[in-house]
Amino acid sequence: MKRSREETNETINQLKEVARKHFTEHGYAATVLDEIVKEAKLTRGAVYHHFGSKKGLFLAVLESVQSEVAEKVETESGKSKDVWDQLILGCRAFVTTAVEQKNKRIMLIDGPAVLGWETWRSMDEQGSMRLLHEQLQLMQQQGYFESISIDALTHILSGALNESTLWIAQMPNVMESVEETMKVISQLLERFRF
Repeated sequence: MKRSREETNETINQLKEVARKHFTEHGYAATVLDEIVKEAKLTRGAVYHHFGSKKGLFLAVLESVQSEVAEKVETESGKSKDVWDQLILGCRAFVTTAVEQKNKRIMLIDGPAVLGWETWRSMDEQGSMRLLHEQLQLMQQQGYFESISIDALTHILSGALNESTLWIAQMPNVMESVEETMKVISQLLERFRF
C-alpha cells in the first residue's frame, strides 16, 4: 500500500512537472495532452484518473505555482523583524515571483482565462491575498492603519499588485518596471501608515 501511494504521488508530480513546462512554453490552448503524457512516459488515462481533464491538470499546476509564490512571499517577508519592512518585502516578492517566466503565463494570463475570474480570484484569496491580509491585521494591531478597513486595504493592495504584475510581465525591462511599481506601492502605503 505504501509503495502504491508513493507511485501515485510520483505519477502526479511527474504529470504536473511536464504539464507546467508545456503550459509555460505554449500556453493552455496550444498545449496538447498527448505531448504531455508522451514526455512524462505515461498514458492519457493517468491524466484522467488523477486530474479528470486537461483543465483539471492545469488547475493543479496553477495551485502549485500559487503555492510557490506564497512560499516566496513568506520567505522574503520573514527576512525582517520589522512589520513595515515585512509588508514591503512581501509585496516585492509577490511582484518579482509572479512575473518570472515559469509563472507569469500560467498565473497571470491563462489562470483567469481558463478557470474563470471567480475561481482564479478564490485561489488568490487563499494564497497571497490571505498572507497580505494577515500581515495588515498584524500591523493594525501594532498601531498601523488604525482608521482603515483592513479588508478594503487588502483588496485594494492585492488588486494593485495583480494589475502591476500584468503590466510588468509585458514590459521589456522587467526589473526597472518592478522598481517603479515598488516605489509607487511604498509611497501609496506610506500615506496610510498611521
